[in-house]
Amino acid sequence: MEAEKIDRINVLAHKAKSVGLTEEEKKERELLRKEYLASVRMNLRSQLDNIDVKMDDGTIVNLGEKYGLKKRH
Repeated sequence: MEAEKIDRINVLAHKAKSVGLTEEEKKERELLRKEYLASVRMNLRSQLDNIDVKMDDGTIVNLGEKYGLKKRH
């Protein structure tokens, strides 16, 4: 997510606490929050998919190949 969008989320959050938001600003804030959460989830999934675990028998298993990538559509 771009830094400008994150800055806009912060501006709207501060404005909501101090003055309040118009309906249009509330809709914008909600869309930006959803986009931000989707970005965080995608980044986390990407990190988890790239974790390798060394098993007791010495083999290395990639968790993304074992669990994550199969479940995506």
